[in-house]
Amino acid sequence: MEEPQQSSPEHVFALRRLVPPPALCGFLLLLALVFTVSYAAGAAVGPVAPDMQRSGTSGEGTGGTEGGMDMQHGSGG
Repeated sequence: MEEPQQSSPEHVFALRRLVPPPALCGFLLLLALVFTVSYAAGAAVGPVAPDMQRSGTSGEGTGGTEGGMDMQHGSGG
């Protein structure tokens, strides 16, 4: 019968160095859970302002104005 080989201390140390600490794994798991729950809650509630439109999605032009500011009627010096 052959005896099972036991791993050397250097091998165990190298393996432990590759595995992240349990606290880090728990933190990342909790962070992913919080983001998942917040995304699900946001998707369930829907848009905050339904009448609000995204800029650049409509087919009509804005006449060269950016962000609702008209440079012709602005206060210039």
